[in-house]
Amino acid sequence: MLSADDPLPFRPERVLIAGVTGSGKTTLARRLGQAWSLEHTEIDSLFHGPDWTPRPEFLDDVRAFAATERWVTEWQYTSKDTDEIMTPRAQLAIWLDYPYRVVRSRLIRRTLWRSILRTEMYNGNVEKPIWKLLATRDPEENILAWQTKTRGFWTEKMPGVRERFPHLTIVRFSHPRETERWLHAQSVGR
Repeated sequence: MLSADDPLPFRPERVLIAGVTGSGKTTLARRLGQAWSLEHTEIDSLFHGPDWTPRPEFLDDVRAFAATERWVTEWQYTSKDTDEIMTPRAQLAIWLDYPYRVVRSRLIRRTLWRSILRTEMYNGNVEKPIWKLLATRDPEENILAWQTKTRGFWTEKMPGVRERFPHLTIVRFSHPRETERWLHAQSVGR
């Protein structure tokens, strides 16, 4: 596993961004897509249809973009079999393994901002009103509860990923400063 200080051995064409909810996967995917001319497909937009309902064509859409040559996306929905589709094709995985206080504060700010502004994210969906968020602790209904429930997911998963997908170069960042330092090195070094 590489760190922020290790140079990449190649310029990847297919990239997965891993991390707990609120870590900044989508933001980093957009930035990398722009910097490396990769097509960014926001995987949440493929999964969620109107009114947050799962789209039946989700896995077909994942197969379609994963079959292309140049892409970046968030590494999510592994319980829905995306690992079987995306991970064999990916060349690089970036793991945003940030401290809980960092991802928690990011998620709270993002959720409040989206809820107050009623920002449309994809397929007509907007963040739930704050009062609805506070009314339940069900992880399926409350993004903060979901983050708490899944915060150790990647720590548990990564050892198996390294064994199962040995072709995959993995870079782990333990703080946003490392990510920024690495991004700067990627742009300066090319």
